[in-house]
Amino acid sequence: MYLGDLSLMTLCMLVLVVCVLVGVAFLTLLERKVLGYIQTRKGPKQGGSM
Repeated sequence: MYLGDLSLMTLCMLVLVVCVLVGVAFLTLLERKVLGYIQTRKGPKQGGSM
């Protein structure tokens, strides 16, 4: 019984950690996309008059 409880607790903790890491990764991606949109930098193909 003790080993079963320990393995279940370990599995739950592992799932929680993975969910947090995936959430942080998606929030980082979202932040980079929003900041790129805010800056609206022109690439080499969309050059201005210079």
